[in-house]
Amino acid sequence: MDNCIFCKIIKGEIPSNKIYDDENTFAFLDISPVSRGHTLVIPKNHCSDIFDMVEDDAKAVITATKKIANAAMNGLGAQGINLLNSNRKAAGQEVFHYHMHVIPRYQDDRVKIFPVQKYKETDFKATADKIKNAF
Repeated sequence: MDNCIFCKIIKGEIPSNKIYDDENTFAFLDISPVSRGHTLVIPKNHCSDIFDMVEDDAKAVITATKKIANAAMNGLGAQGINLLNSNRKAAGQEVFHYHMHVIPRYQDDRVKIFPVQKYKETDFKATADKIKNAF
């Protein structure tokens, strides 16, 4: 994609702080990090989101994500890792090239990623059934 900022980063047209690069994936530090070491892992083949991504690229991204998560734990002394991926505008996706956030976590870092909501007891089964029936 000609206007995709992540495709331009892969091509070297826009500078980045590269963390990892292989045949199928590219990873670089997020310019607006949630925590120290916050990294984005992207497939080199352009796809807008998980719904547009081919299975081989999905496998490559998760394999690279695991390597980067391990490196962040060992290299930065993180005590945990959040993996976060947003798909489509309603979910908060801002750059429409699939990307996985690898967010190193540190004890008492006060980062709050998942606000808690509660289901009504009757909603559990109905919600599960709707998802299962969509297969």
